[in-house]
Amino acid sequence: MDIESFVLDVVGVVEETADAKSISFSVPAGAEEKFAYKPGQFLTVAVPSDQTGIAARCYSLSSSPHDGGPLTVTVKRTVEGYASNWICDNLSVGDTLRVLPPSGIFTPASIDSDLLLFGGGSGVTPVMSITRTALAEGTGKIVVFYANRDEKSVIFAEEFTRLAAENPERLQVIHWLESVQGLPTPEQMKAFASQYLSYDSFVCGPAPFMKMVTLVLRELEVPRERRHQEKFVSLGGNPFGDLEEFQVAEKEIADAESDDDGADAFADAPAGPVKVEVELDGEEFTFDDWNPRTTLLDFLESKGVKAPYSCREGECSACAIRLLEGDVRMLHNDVLDKDDLDDGIRLGCQSVPTTDTVKVTYS
Repeated sequence: MDIESFVLDVVGVVEETADAKSISFSVPAGAEEKFAYKPGQFLTVAVPSDQTGIAARCYSLSSSPHDGGPLTVTVKRTVEGYASNWICDNLSVGDTLRVLPPSGIFTPASIDSDLLLFGGGSGVTPVMSITRTALAEGTGKIVVFYANRDEKSVIFAEEFTRLAAENPERLQVIHWLESVQGLPTPEQMKAFASQYLSYDSFVCGPAPFMKMVTLVLRELEVPRERRHQEKFVSLGGNPFGDLEEFQVAEKEIADAESDDDGADAFADAPAGPVKVEVELDGEEFTFDDWNPRTTLLDFLESKGVKAPYSCREGECSACAIRLLEGDVRMLHNDVLDKDDLDDGIRLGCQSVPTTDTVKVTYS
């Protein structure tokens, strides 16, 4: 269960708005492959904390992997948000920050697809990464719906203006300001989204915004494979611990004998090894010896498959899978809601099999 972190140098700090900053990092020599990323992915960073030693947080990359620029995350202050305020108040050029390599599945399967991108507040961060990359490398059309409280809250305002002016036939940016138009209603969102039913949709922002947009897209019968929603919460655990700490955590999961209700956590596990088929990054893997008491992520790693993950504690969506056949049980889940579960979404780092055959996809 090796998870490697890196200490990155801060090489740029840009004040995007009064409460948001973009932080750029240089990648250490020899770690370039580790930090190769896809548009829409995020970094997990370790913020120093007097109370817990480390506050682990996930921040989306706003930079594009295709323009040669530095690795950049954009962080917006949140009310009583310790980590976001610490980053905005303390980081400057020359400082360092401990970081895990990029992760996440909020990224287009094809950069040439037509894209409908919804961003609410700081949820525009991965939307900017996807937009920059699609314009530079792709061929499809891009529509961005960007909701904010007021004009002063708009992150990347000048960048979106520039990109739209340079790509008038490919990029359309719609700004929705609560101070002018009020909060968007489901009826207004449905009227807007209905113009782009053939586009691949991506939604990121505050939970009520994402829930409303996602519900609208479901009602418009946009297929699940063309609906993407970014989800992660503030991590409670420490994914930066050393190998021994992770082995202890793994043993605690493997030896679990009861869940929150006091029932046997593996009561519904198959009696013998399970056959599993996995689709990942265009490849297919098939194994017939998945131990029912081992999580899917741990099993795939034991087979040399580089499955995505970040927190390993059921607190982010970096390891999300979609069930195609069979079923699994999650040992812990702090991020997926009922709609996600109904759509067959599960967390690979917490999933153990409950049927003799399981087929999943990471796309």
